Amino acid sequence: MKALTLYILSAMAFCSVSLADTLTIYSYRHYESDVLLFEKFTKQTGIKVEVVKSKAGALLERLKAEGDQTPADILITSDAGRLHQASEAGVLQPLKSAFLEQRVPVNLRDPEGYWFGFTQRARVFVYAPDRVNEKELSTYEGLANEDWRGRVLVRSSANVYNQSLLSSLIDSNGKRQAIQWAEAVRNNMARAPQGSDRDQMRAVVAGLADVAIVNTYYLGLLANSDNQKDRDVAAQLKIFFPNQAERGTHVNVSGAGIVAGTDSVEAAKQFLEYLATDEAQSVFPSATYEYPVVPGIAWSPLQLQWGTFKADTISLARLGELNADAIRCFNLAGWE
Repeated sequence: MKALTLYILSAMAFCSVSLADTLTIYSYRHYESDVLLFEKFTKQTGIKVEVVKSKAGALLERLKAEGDQTPADILITSDAGRLHQASEAGVLQPLKSAFLEQRVPVNLRDPEGYWFGFTQRARVFVYAPDRVNEKELSTYEGLANEDWRGRVLVRSSANVYNQSLLSSLIDSNGKRQAIQWAEAVRNNMARAPQGSDRDQMRAVVAGLADVAIVNTYYLGLLANSDNQKDRDVAAQLKIFFPNQAERGTHVNVSGAGIVAGTDSVEAAKQFLEYLATDEAQSVFPSATYEYPVVPGIAWSPLQLQWGTFKADTISLARLGELNADAIRCFNLAGWE
């Protein structure tokens, strides 16, 4: 009966008539697979898709400046911290969708419907197996131990992925312990924070450090890069999912919301619902190495090779609420 209900909801999502013949999407994502999904959506609905790409912060500032005159109908960006910032800035509007509420787990979407997660990534450890015994690894908190002095790499505290990770630690352990953790991990770094997640992995393989904190999909992108050197980097690293005996590994999303100023709410709703269909969800694991948000969608062979894991089920909306606290904690800890 549940499967039949989902089928009917899905069918209704794509049979309704929309006044819009074009959707304008402001997107931080830059994957060719997204373009293919947009084309499939157009083929199914007749609604054309125009995409404006830029950095996440620039898109938010543009939406704020354009206000009700914005041409945008949908915002797509990464990390619950950024999605929360967009909803708090008033550039998104809430959406009520029974289909999305059944398909997207409650912790991976805004409780009031301002945004929904569509792809999932875990923030994990990658390590050099010739220098690290897996038994040395346990939790995020464990990286604060002095045994890791000079052995850790992670990017800047200005990065929202790190801000959300620290938000999860604030929620679990409190602000004081979060500051102590950030200060200890900063002291354990092999160098001052710099570069991207991929840069951290390259540096581990180069011998600069032994372990790095990264998002899983970046390892997938290295492993399937056109650059042989990057494929070699990925082949020399192993992945570890922290906190498996406790709350689980920190996860986050790429997500989307409907822009507050749009006149094309119904068409935008159709698009968001399309991203949660089996067809769309099945693309992400093999194309971008992100995990689907809809339960039951098959993972890619590479993700299966990494192994299954227990994910932290904290509401990602909570991470957005704690973002400002995380930034203050990083500053107090001296994490650049």
